[in-house]
Amino acid sequence: MVKKINLENNKNISKYQINKKYYFYIIFTFILILILLLSCNSVNAADPKIVKKLSDAFEDIEDWILKLSTPAAAVAVGVGVFMKKFSFGDEEKMRMAKKVIRGSLFSYGFILAIDLILSAINSLIG
Repeated sequence: MVKKINLENNKNISKYQINKKYYFYIIFTFILILILLLSCNSVNAADPKIVKKLSDAFEDIEDWILKLSTPAAAVAVGVGVFMKKFSFGDEEKMRMAKKVIRGSLFSYGFILAIDLILSAINSLIG
């Protein structure tokens, strides 16, 4: 017995095979592109210019504030100590000396807190 071959089924099979090849090539190309993108190690991983400028600006601001505030706080505390020492029992001068010492220490503490905040922002950016 000889089987008859239906030509319509052969055409459908060939169309199916063409579609199958088409989908295979699309998927293969997509996977190849994905592998190439993921395996590329030499992507430009440097910081953008604006991030580098901001980072450098924060570092300059931190250095400038600390260089300026540390001696200023030391001088203010020293002035307060001398005011207290040479008040000779005058209550008003002693109160003023305590305010100067307390104010300078709080100000220096605030400046150190700003330094911490700037360092945190710098670490988030960079």
